[in-house]
Amino acid sequence: MKRLLLIFSIIVFTSSCSSVKKTEGYLNTGQYDDAINIALKKLRTNKAKKGKQPYIAMLEEAYAKSNERDINAIDYMQKDGNPANLERIYNTYLGLKNRQERIKPLLPLYLVEQGRNANFLMKNYDQKIVDTKDKLSKYLYNSAKSLLASAKRKKDYRDVYDDLVYLDKINPGFNNTRELIEEAHLKGTDFVKVTMKNKTNMVIPKRLETDLLNFSTYGLNDLWTVYHSKPQRSVTYDYTMEVALREINISPEQIRERQLEKERLIKDGWEYLLDENDEYVLDEEGKKIKVDKMVTVRCEYYEFTQFKAANVVGNVQYKDLRTKQLLDAFPLSSEYVFEHVYANYSGDKRALGDDLVRFLGLQSIPFPSNEQMVYDSGEDLKNKLKSIITQYRFN
Repeated sequence: MKRLLLIFSIIVFTSSCSSVKKTEGYLNTGQYDDAINIALKKLRTNKAKKGKQPYIAMLEEAYAKSNERDINAIDYMQKDGNPANLERIYNTYLGLKNRQERIKPLLPLYLVEQGRNANFLMKNYDQKIVDTKDKLSKYLYNSAKSLLASAKRKKDYRDVYDDLVYLDKINPGFNNTRELIEEAHLKGTDFVKVTMKNKTNMVIPKRLETDLLNFSTYGLNDLWTVYHSKPQRSVTYDYTMEVALREINISPEQIRERQLEKERLIKDGWEYLLDENDEYVLDEEGKKIKVDKMVTVRCEYYEFTQFKAANVVGNVQYKDLRTKQLLDAFPLSSEYVFEHVYANYSGDKRALGDDLVRFLGLQSIPFPSNEQMVYDSGEDLKNKLKSIITQYRFN
């Protein structure tokens, strides 16, 4: 037991030394916030413990140095006067406030050797945060309005959208930001007109076409691409997606047969044990010994498999409506197999395994129609079409 306690103490001591060295390493390389994170984690419990003293000293140093670096950075950016720095200034003020708020719950922290409380200078940054946020909001808003008026490419509108969403996050309801967000989103969206063509020599079930083109069931979550199977007059489309079915192959209805002869040694009650002279074998109490009676049973098994398959082949083509050029083409195929097994037997069915018995008692069923076969292939077809749509990117 003492040995286990010694080993445990060594492990704890080694771990503690490792954390102290790691914190010192962050401190010496200017990674002050990483040093602060470790120190805060260690000081959440038993902060007055002697072994926690190094963390208090390092926390004090890291806090002072990180604050000094941030304040100097803000001063430089403010003197530079570039409004593009406003976001960084704003986030730096937020970081200063957050840093001190994380430390406050642990105060006071006492440095025993120096006989004093560790010094953590606290300031109220709220007004600076509010003032910077106001300047940043105006800058983002004016820049977005200007770019909205001059943008030529979808990417430009998407950049404006990102800036406006950020603006609405830090300053909800600023001017007509949300209206501009909708405008930027609309102008940055790729609209795709979807058509379906039957180039086979068969009639495609109407409900299959409806299901394939019902994009509300696809679970698409693309911010910048919208597919319309029913074109809208108010929308200017950028691309077309043509789903063309070129072949539908349906196999003949088949019934495959197989016959098996099965034999098995099974237990069938009991009997008395006899010796080589056909005399009863007795136990120690003089009673006749009973043993399992084993018999060989045989069965002829007749299995029938109904089979029919449908294969649908086509492709998906993307075209640019502005240039009239083909952008990409992808193969599309699907298969649906109808299979039904039933069986009967002659003889003792105890000779059959469970894998065969499960088909006994089942009867043949009507084969699905060709139309139903094509429709049933639609679920797989839909999944493959969804995969193409979700993975494809226009730009």
